[in-house]
Amino acid sequence: MDLEEVETVAVLGAGTMGHGIAEVAALAGFDVALRDIKEEFVRAGHERIEASLSELAERDEVTTDEADAALDRIEPVVEMEAAVSDADVVIESVPEKRDVKRNVYREVGQYLGEEAILTTNTSALSVTELSEVIERPEDFCGMHFFNPPVRMQLVEVTPGAYTHDGTVETVMALARAMGKTPMRISRDEPGFVVNRVVAPLLNEAAWLVHDGVASAEEVDATARYGIGLPSGVLRLADDIGLDVLADVLGYLHEEFGPAYEPCPLLAEHVEAGDLGEKTGAGFYGYDEEGRPSSEISSDAIREDVERRLLAVMANETAKLVGADVASPTEIDEALMLGAGFPEGPGTLADRAGLTSLYETLAERQADAPRYAPAEALVERAGAGENFHNDFSETDSESFSDLSIEIVDRVGHVTLDRPHRRNTITRDLLDELVEAVETLEDDPEVRAILLTGAGEGAFSAGADVQRIAGDADAIDGVELARKGQRAFASLEKCDMPVVAGIGGDCFGGGMELAAAADLRVAAHDAELGQTEHEFGLLPGWGGTQRLPDLIGESRATEVILTAARYDAETMATYGFVNEVVDGDDVTERALDVARDLSAGPPIAQRYTKRAIRAGRQSREAGLEVEAHAFGQLLNTEDIVEGVAAYLGDHEPTFEGK
Repeated sequence: MDLEEVETVAVLGAGTMGHGIAEVAALAGFDVALRDIKEEFVRAGHERIEASLSELAERDEVTTDEADAALDRIEPVVEMEAAVSDADVVIESVPEKRDVKRNVYREVGQYLGEEAILTTNTSALSVTELSEVIERPEDFCGMHFFNPPVRMQLVEVTPGAYTHDGTVETVMALARAMGKTPMRISRDEPGFVVNRVVAPLLNEAAWLVHDGVASAEEVDATARYGIGLPSGVLRLADDIGLDVLADVLGYLHEEFGPAYEPCPLLAEHVEAGDLGEKTGAGFYGYDEEGRPSSEISSDAIREDVERRLLAVMANETAKLVGADVASPTEIDEALMLGAGFPEGPGTLADRAGLTSLYETLAERQADAPRYAPAEALVERAGAGENFHNDFSETDSESFSDLSIEIVDRVGHVTLDRPHRRNTITRDLLDELVEAVETLEDDPEVRAILLTGAGEGAFSAGADVQRIAGDADAIDGVELARKGQRAFASLEKCDMPVVAGIGGDCFGGGMELAAAADLRVAAHDAELGQTEHEFGLLPGWGGTQRLPDLIGESRATEVILTAARYDAETMATYGFVNEVVDGDDVTERALDVARDLSAGPPIAQRYTKRAIRAGRQSREAGLEVEAHAFGQLLNTEDIVEGVAAYLGDHEPTFEGK
């Protein structure tokens, strides 16, 4: 069956996920049969859809006519035959119990059309095992939506061992028709991708509370404000449902062994009927509208908790990569689209340092099986590699090729090789990474300024004589990666970064400036990607960042011609934000950095993350933006900003 033949979708289960999937399908123009085992369940699901559509219309996300039309397309039913006999695609979304789902499939099989496709919204169970009770397993596929389906972009599409490629293609196309981003999972592994990372993460959070290591508030403060996750991990567990989480972990425990043993605290909550937001109590209490009884304070961040949470995520990422389930990039995109992460677990692990996270696991390996490092993690950490090769650690204890000064909450980094026109060496790249890390760890610093020492150059590029003299092809690749990691540390820094460009800014120097957020240049500055003069190409990110900044056509011109451009021309191209007199460039750039340092740190952090996410995927960027917007509404900074606006005075943002 092709997508063009799909007109009617049956959704089995009118609960949280089922009614959301039905709403998405109806909004996409499909006729929908919404089925559950009792009239009251179907009616409740239909009422939730009606309320959700009304809310979308109130927010102008759909028109009133579109909302009404979508609701008219949904037919609530109880009888299985009425639900599936005319359906082209059936999406099962019943409780996450293997036997329950199989019994549903046996009943569906009595009425399902010969060409119809049956899919499961399972978040963890083996698609192959579920399909073994079906007469046509070739037409069965995993189609896992995320909560809430109306908002979350990702759909994990997982074929079983018997699924035909044509079935997968139709399910992928159906997800796209519903406005979602489908990701085909390479192997039918329990938990697929998102839950293989999220479930152990939430389990570790519960263990931290159970063992008395930290309070729920400390765990969530660390996850939200330290790592940058949307709402805190235990809040996320409450949102998912502690019974659902316990079921997923129980299945992973059954399939993979003691490393996935569910925390006893989860069982205690489930036995008490405290299942999270849906019952009004879980790790937190909730009012009738689902609002938590307490806020998460940014003052409760714990570094030891952060290391353990990051280490667990890194370990699960390594297991997925090692099993060829997905690549680090695919895993990152899945978690951003499916769980609202601002950055994926691979990127977060690289930022923290893979070797350091391995050591965190190794130190605790004797305490519990869940800390046993994955083979792929051991290999990467042992080789000094990361998931994305975007980051590196340095053992340097002092700076010789650059200097740091903190002025009015601005960390001023100066390339300090004026005798060599501030050309860039391997050592300078290492020191730059260390400098950024040092400034990020300093609570007084709220912005970074980057300039070059002396009057002749911001940076004339790589020190080609020193770098090329002892390099072979393999070494050259590693040098390129070293520069890419170093400049990425600026780009991915949560604080605003300003480059003050005086004098020459060529080759690697221009690539370095491109990694900043804003660029202030002197009138007499000259800029250019001059690598082609030496038979090279920009190797430290220039072929990627420059097109992002000035467009592909202009970037191609700048790189291929290897020409020198004045500051005004580069401002016209969109590379330079402001042009000033030569003597004023450092002071003006410092003023810009000072102004940014007075801005709202949390908003700045999430803005940069949303922009970065959008470069990988527009959907991911919008998802990060939406989650960040929601989180910012709960900060003290917005209270200060509104008060300052109403009182007609400058706000004092504290980043809380």
